[in-house]
Amino acid sequence: MATKKRVFISFDVDHDELIKKALAAQADLDDSPFDFKDASVKEHLTGDWKEKVRRRMDNIDIIAVLCGEYTHTASGVAAEVTIAQEKGKDYFLLAAYKDKNCKKPTSAKSSDKVYEWTWPNLKALIGGAR
Repeated sequence: MATKKRVFISFDVDHDELIKKALAAQADLDDSPFDFKDASVKEHLTGDWKEKVRRRMDNIDIIAVLCGEYTHTASGVAAEVTIAQEKGKDYFLLAAYKDKNCKKPTSAKSSDKVYEWTWPNLKALIGGAR
């Protein structure tokens, strides 16, 4: 079996914590192509939190950005996407909900597509499909 990718999950901590846990749990599936690395910053955005995120992103392969109804207002998600872009890290945007209007973070590129969250899509996105 190929080496699993280490995934950093960027999400709106105020609104999407439960759905982030559901995504992380998919790493435990037998055919999962990824290991979830819980590198998120738990404390409120103070001090050198951006530097902590930069260091944590050094040890991951790809960033999955969960997009929910309020992601466009989540400054932490916007900063994490900007850091990923600055570091040249591969990332993708994933609709956190099928029945809600999921929004991109403000730092996403206009060309960044929000992908439907299905198991085949997730595996393909982690594999590099865009």
